[in-house]
Amino acid sequence: MNQLDSLTYYSATKKYDLRFPALKEDIDADVVVIGGGFSGINTSLELAEHGITNVVVLEAKHLGYGGTGRNGGQIMAGIGHDLDAIAKHVGEDGLKEIFKISNLGAGIIRDRIAKYGIDADFRNGYAYLGFNGRQEKTLRAWETSFKSVDPATEIQLYTGQEVKKIVGSDVYGSALLHMGGGHVHSLNLLLGEAQALTGYGAKIYENSPVIDVEYGDRVVVRTAMGSVRASKMLWACNGFLNGLEPTIYKKTVNTFAFQLCTEPLPDDLIERISPIRGAYSDIRPIIDYYRVTNENRLLFGSATALLDYIPSDLKAWNRSLMLKVFPYLKDVKIDLAWGGPLCCGANLFPQIGSLNGHPNVFYVQAYAGFGVTPSHIVCKVLAEGMTEGSARYDLLSSVPHIDIFAKDQLRAVMTTAGKTWNQVSGYWKGRR
Repeated sequence: MNQLDSLTYYSATKKYDLRFPALKEDIDADVVVIGGGFSGINTSLELAEHGITNVVVLEAKHLGYGGTGRNGGQIMAGIGHDLDAIAKHVGEDGLKEIFKISNLGAGIIRDRIAKYGIDADFRNGYAYLGFNGRQEKTLRAWETSFKSVDPATEIQLYTGQEVKKIVGSDVYGSALLHMGGGHVHSLNLLLGEAQALTGYGAKIYENSPVIDVEYGDRVVVRTAMGSVRASKMLWACNGFLNGLEPTIYKKTVNTFAFQLCTEPLPDDLIERISPIRGAYSDIRPIIDYYRVTNENRLLFGSATALLDYIPSDLKAWNRSLMLKVFPYLKDVKIDLAWGGPLCCGANLFPQIGSLNGHPNVFYVQAYAGFGVTPSHIVCKVLAEGMTEGSARYDLLSSVPHIDIFAKDQLRAVMTTAGKTWNQVSGYWKGRR
């Protein structure tokens, strides 16, 4: 078995037994969405909440097969890796507006869980971690910025021995606690959102890969056994687009991230690892990210730091990184390990917009590994653009998306070069 398709913590612990049929007829809709992850379901739900309920979602495999069912479940502030990379395109005022937008994600998720009664193990508590003095300086700047847009939330920097109040590791010299962030069972969140979507009358079809799309005033999307004719459509395939729409496919490249899940751990060990029972990431260009679950498991993930490759033994590879942070877990059993692609644009900022010459055909992609929270922000803005329009949509869609040439032939070379550059430049940006 391909270890990237192995059982994940999320699929092993999902609480919703939702099954949807394959498309086997020709139907009409107001909007057709291709992709059944956070992007497709979130945008569809936003549209439904605004009265556009004749929506059809087509998923090639099953809901959450992509990044939504493979991620860390981290709910963090932000919308992209480095907003400086887009500053020249949006200007100072645009950058300030994007920073304000980027703080909305956790609230959107909390509100949605409450509105629809979604059982997704949401828990507050997030810590950004620093190893050295440069990173501590960066975290101090983040503390000021976070407080400026969210003054009512507990946000505090810890240094020295006080870091142990946040995380049980000796490797960090600073920790920025942000109680507005946290973590969630992302697959259960998605399935709860999908259940809410069907409550509006929208239709979801699984095991329905798209084989052809015909653009026009009415878009026609064909699968092997049926078709959807709609006034508008959305490409929401992210890292699983596989060349279906060449215009947007050539604007991204995939790299990979990997995770493990430990056996259930005793309460005292969980308390030592995570006094806040929260989620964590350091601030290096290639981060370690981890959290504890409601069942007292530790989920720990990362990506290769320089060379882009898929380790032959994901359990052993992830375990070696985990033990650098928590050496006292050396005797803990690893129950599961998995991985999956991260869809990245050149500027590591999410991409939304409509296709040139086809204003009724929209797309969203390229979260670069930070998709749980930003997808809820970006898709709210995208739904505005697909309906009445908004200044927020105009702003986010104005960021240019450059083509990445020879992306399939030179993928490993490109991603290795990109990682190397990010590591080097991260030193000067206070991230190394």
